[in-house]
Amino acid sequence: MNQLPLPQRPLKPRHYGLTSVHDIGISIGELRHILNDYHDFIDVAKLGIGTAYITPRLQEKIALYQEFGVEVHFGGTLFEKFYYHASVEHYQNYMQTMGIKWCEVSTGTLNIPLKERIAIVEKLSRNFIVLAEVGAKNDLHTMPVSVWLKEIKALLNAGCQYIVTEGRSTGTAGIYHANGDIRSDLIMDILNEVSPQKIIFEAPNPKMQAFFTNLVGANANLGNISPRDLLFVEAQRNGLWSETFYMTDADIKPVKAKPFITDDARQPVNYASA
Repeated sequence: MNQLPLPQRPLKPRHYGLTSVHDIGISIGELRHILNDYHDFIDVAKLGIGTAYITPRLQEKIALYQEFGVEVHFGGTLFEKFYYHASVEHYQNYMQTMGIKWCEVSTGTLNIPLKERIAIVEKLSRNFIVLAEVGAKNDLHTMPVSVWLKEIKALLNAGCQYIVTEGRSTGTAGIYHANGDIRSDLIMDILNEVSPQKIIFEAPNPKMQAFFTNLVGANANLGNISPRDLLFVEAQRNGLWSETFYMTDADIKPVKAKPFITDDARQPVNYASA
């Protein structure tokens, strides 16, 4: 049945081409139905904002995701709440008690100096896969490109596996303008210096998802995806939607492409860096 030249997608567990969903209250019953059908299309689940702390049957939900090969982490807001009211050590103990292996370090609400975030990442990366979010949630505050690049590189060097580019669930901050337009020049500047395999782009709506899929390729890392949109996002990745229809079999646009690490289960592919 392989009659269409669809882009190659790495097999799970993937190290790139990740789809990270934003779970802010989907029920366990509905989640089981979604995972039964679409578990191959999801890699990471973020229990968004601070909802994990008050989620009923939290450990059952975490175990369900893990049963289907999906990594779980708590939203950055919960990290910041522990940082503000308790300590990073308390947060680390809480995550270990809940049996999760990924964590997010962010500054969405608190202004945590970069030096302090680096120290936190260095500590947490001994026991967790660490994501660090870069960019301001305040849609009135625009970070200069130089600050984006400085923070991204410093946090990767400190031990982060991935950088999450702030976009909010509304797509109105960070890598987006307040009206939802994409800051494409900023994206190009980042990708000129950082592998797209190390960046998870928050892309909560189809326009944003298509932009990164067309720019980076079928294996762009996409975050803040609704659990109910998994099939649609995978269709975009495969060029099965009008906005990504002309993706090539090589799954990239031919612009300043350079090789990056590849999954052992697939042939090497190139990823656009600009």
